[in-house]
Amino acid sequence: MVCKVFVLGMGMGNPATLTDEARDALAQSTLVVGSSRLLESLRGFAWQGGRSARKVALVRAEDIARELHAANDEVASVVMSGDVGFYSGATRLYELVADLDVHAIPGISSLSYLCARLHETWQDAYVVSAHGRTHDAVGAIQSHDKTFVLLGGADSVADVCRQLVDRGLGSVRVAVGERLSYADERVTRGTAAELANSSFDQLAVLLAWNDAPVPQPLAPHLADDAFVRGEVPMTKEEVRELALCKMQVRPHDVVWDVGAGTGSVSVEAARLAHAGQVLAVEKSERALELLRQNKRSFCLPHLRVVAGEAPDALVGLPAPDRVFVGGSSGKLEQILRAVREANPVARVCVSAVTLETLSAVLSYVRTADLQDVDIVQVSVAKAQQAGAYHLMRAANPVWLVTVG
Repeated sequence: MVCKVFVLGMGMGNPATLTDEARDALAQSTLVVGSSRLLESLRGFAWQGGRSARKVALVRAEDIARELHAANDEVASVVMSGDVGFYSGATRLYELVADLDVHAIPGISSLSYLCARLHETWQDAYVVSAHGRTHDAVGAIQSHDKTFVLLGGADSVADVCRQLVDRGLGSVRVAVGERLSYADERVTRGTAAELANSSFDQLAVLLAWNDAPVPQPLAPHLADDAFVRGEVPMTKEEVRELALCKMQVRPHDVVWDVGAGTGSVSVEAARLAHAGQVLAVEKSERALELLRQNKRSFCLPHLRVVAGEAPDALVGLPAPDRVFVGGSSGKLEQILRAVREANPVARVCVSAVTLETLSAVLSYVRTADLQDVDIVQVSVAKAQQAGAYHLMRAANPVWLVTVG
């Protein structure tokens, strides 16, 4: 069994970026374990006593732990890229070698290295890793003013930039660091639109600046007079807020607003899904113009206006997590079927003003044998001044039927 294990952060891979402490630990090691790229970078390293350490190319923590436990009276160094506390495989390795004498030595992270190259602070950056894990880099950039993305696998800089352009964020400023610390290091600046069709090395990270990140309210709270309204019907404030609460919109959700009208629900949903997407589907030309005005007014690039009549206009849209149906033009059953085909577990809230619409949605619920159904009637009355007095003026009652 090894007598000592050093877990070393090697920075980006160039041994020149090793700390003196890491260099001393490596020099006394008789066994070095790590990725082929990092081991190759140690070619010519000055080992203690003029000898060369035994090198074993392994990446998975389980394989590394097995090698360390099988070693006999050796001093071992496990070399890892970046810093051992920054999205590092060291976390899992610590659990597997808790019975050994382990010493961790930090390295320079790609985040701190790139920001130093850019003369930029990094303590205020939101960090996303796409290296071996699920992520929403575009959503993070959309909702933060400064975002660092650690790329990996099939993800590329161009992919992220193209997705930003698709969401209306082509003006976001991006800095890309390729092969950091190596002799052929390159740092490129530009907008997402300018870099969307460029080619970059797989060994790359990026820093993005969004001058207009989407705000994250704790709850829907916009008043009706905050919207451009015109003569188009609009889901009123109290009903809108309850509907959005019933929908339980989350930050990364994809939301469909079918029959969006002026877009009051779309706008509130886009603010709640600040790292997601909202598709506002509307067929009326008058309403579409108001929708676009409200989108611009609230600076919501991830709110996409879809011109057309549902259910046909729903074809090809990203699968929804949440759906609001405010208008159906007599095609409610077809719309609800289209939603279930796109995502059987999407949470759907239907606003019904007429008894016929309420009957149609309840008929669909029975036919589809849906169990998790919530029905509430909303009756709102607002004070209206009449001379020296105030009278309560009642609005038409609205039913909200929520499924999922």
